[in-house]
Amino acid sequence: MSKKQQLIDAIADMQEDEAMLVAQQMLDDGEEPQAILDACKDAMAVVGQRYEKGEYFLPELVIAGDMLTAIGEKIKPLLQVQTAGAAKQGTVVIGTVKGDIHDIGKDIVGFMLDVNGFEVVDLGVDVPASDFVAKIHEVKPQVVGLSGFLTLAFDQMKATVDAISAAGLRDQVKIMIGGAIMDDTVRNYIGADAYGSDATAAVRLAQGWTGGK
Repeated sequence: MSKKQQLIDAIADMQEDEAMLVAQQMLDDGEEPQAILDACKDAMAVVGQRYEKGEYFLPELVIAGDMLTAIGEKIKPLLQVQTAGAAKQGTVVIGTVKGDIHDIGKDIVGFMLDVNGFEVVDLGVDVPASDFVAKIHEVKPQVVGLSGFLTLAFDQMKATVDAISAAGLRDQVKIMIGGAIMDDTVRNYIGADAYGSDATAAVRLAQGWTGGK
């Protein structure tokens, strides 16, 4: 079994010590930070599926989130070295939509955007549509990022995009969505401009929309 699969299984099975050990081994072996983030994303997809089947509950989501936060702390210094010196090139408002308390994916995206030169306004988790609208009015971002981990986020994301449109702001921002269960079919349903499969993709999208490199 590959180290990546070992990490996915450890996180998905709530084996915190094993997950941290394998993540460190991958770093020691010279594995790219993005490969570890990809494994975390795949693991959280499994956790989400088990949660929605009633096999896992809120405590498991919290434990998995804590594991990913700890792994993220190991990876962040490496990402900072890779992206040092970027100049600010735009503003992005991000948040996890109402009803969803998952934040690790959002936090990694926010971090990656920040070190690549974006001003990031993080609204946190369980964010109602009205808060997104108010913040867009306030800071006038070029990009809005909606994060969701559970399928219940689909309707909340759509409601948020609809609220942005109703406020007359839709043509002023580009909207991207992200999360382990998101894809282009969901993007189309929600009415967002793009789906970012991972933090690196989110950065590329934001750079494309703001003229960054």
